[in-house]
Amino acid sequence: MGFQKTANSVEGQRTADGTGFPKVADRIRFQEVADSMGAMTCVVSVEKLENGYGDIRIVTGNRSYIDSIEHPVGDVKMLKTRFTPNSLYTEYMTRDLNFEDYCYRAAVEKRCLHSYAHPDRYDVWFNMTFLPLVPDEGNLCFCTYTMEINPVADSARLSNVSGELASAVLETTIKLRSTNNFEATMADVIKDIRTICLAKQCCILLMEPVTRTCSVLCEDVAEDSPKKPMAEIVDDSFYDLAESWEQTISGSNCLIVKNAQDMEVVRERNPEWYRSLVDNHVSSIVLFPLKSGNERLGYIWATDFDVTDAPKIKETLELTTFILGAEIGNHLLLRRLQILSSRDMLTGVQNRNEMNHFVDMLSDDRVSPGKPVGVVFVDLNGLKKVNDSEGHPAGDELIRNAARVLGSVFADEEIFRVGGDEFTVIIPGITPEEMEERIRLLRESSKDRVSFAIGWHVEADYRNVQKALRKADENMYDDKRRYYSIHPEMDRRLASIEE
Repeated sequence: MGFQKTANSVEGQRTADGTGFPKVADRIRFQEVADSMGAMTCVVSVEKLENGYGDIRIVTGNRSYIDSIEHPVGDVKMLKTRFTPNSLYTEYMTRDLNFEDYCYRAAVEKRCLHSYAHPDRYDVWFNMTFLPLVPDEGNLCFCTYTMEINPVADSARLSNVSGELASAVLETTIKLRSTNNFEATMADVIKDIRTICLAKQCCILLMEPVTRTCSVLCEDVAEDSPKKPMAEIVDDSFYDLAESWEQTISGSNCLIVKNAQDMEVVRERNPEWYRSLVDNHVSSIVLFPLKSGNERLGYIWATDFDVTDAPKIKETLELTTFILGAEIGNHLLLRRLQILSSRDMLTGVQNRNEMNHFVDMLSDDRVSPGKPVGVVFVDLNGLKKVNDSEGHPAGDELIRNAARVLGSVFADEEIFRVGGDEFTVIIPGITPEEMEERIRLLRESSKDRVSFAIGWHVEADYRNVQKALRKADENMYDDKRRYYSIHPEMDRRLASIEE
């Protein structure tokens, strides 16, 4: 099978003898070239067209290369395990635009290229070198492809990059290791990456497979770009589209779309994403999976970049994503651990431990006096009766509903679950008048949903937060007594309260 060809591609133009394959004398010469190489090496032919390229074939290979096809080792699996000279490379592996791009640049543009990559289709690292061969035969151009397979990443290979790229990656690493504000630093990092790639837009998208949601970690858009920020585009349905990119990359380590010919591959593999790219006037894109170990965290991409510098951009993102994947993975792990240690698992609000830390910080004598602090104590009325009559699952749902009501009036960072059915809200900087309005809204929001006993108090100096806590607690119990005096049928705790 061939690839998309322009109207200028006709069978008779392929080579001087019209066969589409190298002449016999050149095939013997190419075999000698491959056999002279110690590492796995093959000779590749690229059909040069007026507006791109056509077939890419494996002309011949040395014994080591042919063995890699006919006797693959480890996790490496080939589509066909019998080598036939001059076969399309896609007979052995899934079509890979990155491989095609390197072959084209080496064979047609006569450039020496190197890449060190971990394709998704194989759990190994490939150290690859592409070298141009001369002369061409008609519109057939040739290069060598030499590869070394590493079961694990070789740090020496990863660090063998240009001084400019090494400096940029080192700067990124230093920024991430020395920051106290990860999100703000990532905003600087993504801007640096966009600038290096000369792209119009650069973005990191995180994916959460459990909830099937996406979030934009950071992005940078050029001032002259008409494109909308991704933060305005990503919604609850975006996960399905992002999930489809793995199939579009099709086992490679990334996807680089430089022109209309590459965009046709996207159209064939992923019509929905193709339409989205066209609708958003994206002419080129480089897309890399972002991983920490074997866990896929999301994707990083740059759009509308300088396509003449595609190898440098690929090399930049290849190494940068290797570093970023580890750093972002560590950040997300620490955030999960922090959530587990600071959040109440039933309701999602902060737990008593976090409240104690917050109170200690506010009441520190070394803190200068200043803002007031307001405290609200909330206790559910009738929880025990619900548990006794309907069971604990119904009681748990009542507690979750109470947290939802509190969340509709107060900010998440202000709410703490301090007991079974008890919540505390602590708000620095609030006035008594503002607190009265919040309490009014709380009572209004809780109607027909939950029954709250509420107590609150405001102190003029937030260092007196302990006093505010005591007063609010006392006022809450006064409110609870009033409730049970009006609803004696719900009284299951009054005796213990009065004791």
